[in-house]
Parts: sequence; C-alpha cells; structure tokens
Amino acid sequence: MAGIMGPLMFGGLILFMLIGYPVAFSLAGLGLFFGVIGIEMGLFPAALLQALPERVYGIMANDLLLSIPFFTFMGAILERCGLAEDLLEGLGKLFGPIRGGLAYAVILVGAVLGAVTGTVAASVIAMGLISLPAMMRHGYNMRLATGVIAASGTITQLIPPALVLIVLADQLGRSVGDMYAGAIGPSLMQILLFCIYIFVLSILRPKHMPALPREAITESVGALAWRCAKGILPSLALIFLVLGTILMGLATPTEGGAMGAVGAMGLAAMQRRLTWPLLYQGMSSTMRITAMVIFILIGSTVFMLVFRGLDGDRWIEGLLTSLPGGAVGFLIFVNILVFVLAFFLDFFEIAFIIIPLLGPVAQKLGIDLIWFGVLLGANMQTSFMHPPFGFALFYLRGIAPPQVKSSDIYWGALPWVGLQLILVAILIAWPGLVLDFVPKDAPADPAAIEMQLPESDAPPPPPDTEEPPQPKANP
Repeated sequence: MAGIMGPLMFGGLILFMLIGYPVAFSLAGLGLFFGVIGIEMGLFPAALLQALPERVYGIMANDLLLSIPFFTFMGAILERCGLAEDLLEGLGKLFGPIRGGLAYAVILVGAVLGAVTGTVAASVIAMGLISLPAMMRHGYNMRLATGVIAASGTITQLIPPALVLIVLADQLGRSVGDMYAGAIGPSLMQILLFCIYIFVLSILRPKHMPALPREAITESVGALAWRCAKGILPSLALIFLVLGTILMGLATPTEGGAMGAVGAMGLAAMQRRLTWPLLYQGMSSTMRITAMVIFILIGSTVFMLVFRGLDGDRWIEGLLTSLPGGAVGFLIFVNILVFVLAFFLDFFEIAFIIIPLLGPVAQKLGIDLIWFGVLLGANMQTSFMHPPFGFALFYLRGIAPPQVKSSDIYWGALPWVGLQLILVAILIAWPGLVLDFVPKDAPADPAAIEMQLPESDAPPPPPDTEEPPQPKANP
C-alpha cells in the first residue's frame, strides 16, 4: 500500500478536476484526507503536518507574490482608461490601406497592451470591444476577426510583465527579472509569427481581409502618426517604469508593480477617466483574482506537503527520468502533458500543481530552469485559446455582438493555437532565443579578490608577563 499511495493521491486529484470541483478546495481536501491516511498507516509522522502553518505564513509573507495584485490592478485600470482606443484607431487607419491592416493593428496593439497590463482578460476585452465592430463593418472574415483578437490578447501571457512569469519564477526558484529577460525573444517571435500568418493569408485569401476604403481614412498620414504617438509614448513610458527598472536591477518586481499601478492611475487621469467607480472596479477585480491565486497556492501547499510525505515526488521523478530519449523525451512528454491539461485547467492551476513536480526533474536532467519556465509559459498560452474551455474565447463571447456565432469563435482560434505550438517547437530547437537575453554573471577573477577583515573596536589583549613554569629538579 505504501508504494501506491502517491499514485492514488495524484489520480484522486485528476478525478476531482474532471468532476469540476474548485481546484483550491480539491487540493487542500485531498491533502488533508491522504494526510490522515498516511499518519494512520504509519507512512509518515503526524509532526509532518505541523509544517503547514509555517508554510501558509510563508506564502502570505512572500514579497514576490505581492506583485500579483499590483500588476492586476494596473491592468484593470488600463483596460478602462481609453489608451487602447486611441492606439488601435490610429494604427488601424495607418495600416488600413493595405490588406489585413486592421489585423496587423490588432496584433501590435495587443502586444503593447500586453506589456502594460500583464493580464489576458484586460487585453481581450478591450480589443474585442474596440476592433471587432470595425472589422465586421469593413467585411473581414468572422473567423479571422475573432481569432486574431483572441490571439492578440493571449500574447499578454508571454510578454513581460505577465503574471504567469511571476508565478513560474516563484515555483522554479528563479529570478523574476531573469524570467522577464528570457521571455523577450519568444514574445517578439510570437508577434512575428502572427504577422507572417496574416501576410500569407492576405495573399492566399485576400477577400478575408480587405483594405479600408479611402473614404474611411479622413486624416493625413502625419496626423495619424501623431495620433498613434499619443497612445504609444505614454505606453513606452509605463513599460520603462515597470520593466526597465526591473531588468536594470533598479527595482524588484513588487516595486515595479507598485510603480506600474501608480503609473496606470496617472495615465487614466491624463485621459480624464480616473473616477471612483473606475477605482472601485479595478480594486474589486484585483481582490477576486488575488484571493483566487492565494487559495490555490495554499491548497497546493497542503497537497504537495502530503504528496512528498508519501514519496509521490520520487514516483514522479522516477517516472519522468526513465522516459526514452533523456532530456528531449522529457521535454516532449511534458509539453504534451501541459497542452492536454490546458484543456481543463488555467495557467495558475497548472503552475501551482504541475510545475513543483516538474522543476526538480528538469534540474536533475541539466535543463536550464529559466528556459524551461519560458518554454512552459509559451505552452500555457494555449490554455486561453483552445476550445471549448479557453478563457480568451469566453471573454470574447461575452462582449461579441449576438450575430457572432460561437462556432466562428472556436474555429477561428484553431490556426492561432497552431502558431503558438510552432513557437514551442522553435524554443525547443533554439534555446538561445531565451538564454541569449538572460544576463550572464561575470566570472570572478580569483587574483583580483582581496580579503579585508573588519577592524575590531575591542581593546588588545594584555601582554603575557608570566614566566613559563620551570621544570622540577629530580631528587
């Protein structure tokens, strides 16, 4: 029985997730249930569970996790401050004369919003409300329109300061700044893949994305450029305030998030939209998301403590290290596992349940954990996109007009899921896309190291004035 308790506990978790019971309570309930069984069977002492209060206190005292409500509040404020409207309208008309111009604008604005909000919900809702009516009005294919809007919102999942990167850094025991730096290359590659897809599709199916008629563009190119700058420059300032200070080592992620929250309120004030209802909505959304994250983290802590007490971690390690192909086989299996789990779980649940089990195995196989974390973050993008439970699709369905069919939203998402999986394959084949952006610590020169002992204020010891004892003479 001792050898199968770990697999039974893991199987019970999968069963509860399939039933649809809340993940936080499933984790905590299974942990306590199997904890009682393990104590009664003598598999581990009852004193093991005495570590729970300290672990819960450690979660609440974790300064890194404090950045989550800051970034969430920043995204909630920016979602409603009108920044995206000016930026999208200006870029849409600037790129309008070319086929797919609105789609290019949606992708670029989605990337900018991702860099200043950090939350998928804020990006998808803002982009859907602003761009979907315009794309429908100008004759865009419905599946293309809904797919590009949902995909542009999920770029937020990978572009710093994405919340998932903070959670992955915490679970893998790595620096958030390094995780942010490592995600820069994949983010740019994802945007490039999306734009290439639009370009190819504009050649193969030009009727799906017509250019805007000339009468729809009433402003000159110069006026449109200044209109775009009006939205881009404040965004760049906020990006530097948040990401620049973190990557340069001038601020911790928590401090950067706090500055971002203040900066978001400043931008809302510039747009004359900083009102008490806006602040209340932002704080309410932040409270709900933060409470969800903390409860999932506490539940996963209870689960993992008992799971390790039952040697479940050794079972997982033995299972994954014995896969054929070594590190490559492990990466293929893990990415397939995460992709399948993303059909049923969101990225917070995957990060708190699966990553603590995979991280030690990856480290034992010699895999760089920064690269591993960014790779999994790219994979977990799909949790927002693939039908039928993708949250980006739910957000888009909630704000789309009634004439938009749910089937169009689901079918439209599939090509973009394929592009996200192509990015995962590129990262596996080209690790330098992540690691080349991570700052390398300069090796220390042993010859240049000087050891200096601090001067002591204590008085010097008195001189030894006693004469050494004389040997006694032999009688």
